[in-house]
Amino acid sequence: EQYPQFVFNKAIVDATADIVCAYKPNSAFYEARGEKGMQELKMTFEYIQKKYPDIVTILDAKRADIGSTNEGYVKYIFDYLGSDMVTLHPYLGKEALLPFLKRKDKGCIVLCKTSNPGSGEFQDLKIKRLDSRLRGNDTGSADNKTMRLYEYIALQVSKEWNSNNNCMLVVGATYPEEMKKVRSLVGDMPFLVPGIGIQGGDIEKTVKAGLDSKKRGLIINSSRGIIFASKGKNFAEKAREEAKKMKDEINKYR
Repeated sequence: EQYPQFVFNKAIVDATADIVCAYKPNSAFYEARGEKGMQELKMTFEYIQKKYPDIVTILDAKRADIGSTNEGYVKYIFDYLGSDMVTLHPYLGKEALLPFLKRKDKGCIVLCKTSNPGSGEFQDLKIKRLDSRLRGNDTGSADNKTMRLYEYIALQVSKEWNSNNNCMLVVGATYPEEMKKVRSLVGDMPFLVPGIGIQGGDIEKTVKAGLDSKKRGLIINSSRGIIFASKGKNFAEKAREEAKKMKDEINKYR
């Protein structure tokens, strides 16, 4: 088979399209395979857009650079691949990310509190309470003089970056208490939630911590636990079973 990754992706998509709200290919795994991998990524996006136009596509690429470089990323991700949304890191600030943010037709999913075990190295740093919009003990800081860096990111993205109503936050399922705090700070802004499944996040805790006021507002991601549910020829059927199981469990706690 000339394009085995695309054949695999197509089978997974066809088996799960009536169950899911989004697909999130991770750019790294395609880049690692060079030209052929990039071609199969493009084919995957085209297939989803053509056959299932109502399903959101997200490129998980965690991009961000100075503004002129971001223009190139925007052309590749939004215009060439046609992705509806992309994951971004906030370290360079709003000014640098404007090429993404100003695309009213596309979604910007900004890293806030990520699911990896070492995420606290920077994200949990205590900083001076920089924001008068924080009242009382909103951030859980006993002294009312400090806040965590991820809390400030959440506030900045929701209050200052979201003028086109096209921002979301990445908030990991492995940190439900932090998710609860972020939800209280940003209102109904949607979250992309990694960390369920292999990484050990709990669906019940995640749903209870993260739902917005309309009992919605979460795109809960599970990758390996679904697409590699079986290593046999029945991989697509098994992926469907796992996706359905997960969807039912999510809805049980809504």
